[in-house]
Amino acid sequence: MAGKSKKLSPQYQVWVDARRRFHLSPMHIQMARELGMNPKRFGGKANHRQEPWKLPLPQFIEKFYFKRFGKDRPENIRSIEQMVGDKKRKKEEQADAWNSMDGSVFIKR
Repeated sequence: MAGKSKKLSPQYQVWVDARRRFHLSPMHIQMARELGMNPKRFGGKANHRQEPWKLPLPQFIEKFYFKRFGKDRPENIRSIEQMVGDKKRKKEEQADAWNSMDGSVFIKR
């Protein structure tokens, strides 16, 4: 089928599910990952309609990102899909480099 993507590993799929469920942008997901937040716990933090003193989740993440890192946003924003693609590409390049090495690189002593 066209447009059907492969399943991500569970460590990344949790973040994609959280992005969809809580209507977060890739920037907010990256900020939350850098802060070490657990996406399974976002439900308690995204309860600003029933508990009006709480900030909405995107603003909550932005506030603590600024508090920890002293800047409003990450310098390089990448989505989870881009991160997985880059990681896979890098792994393939390393495998190709390893396979293309000849035996003369290794010196016997």
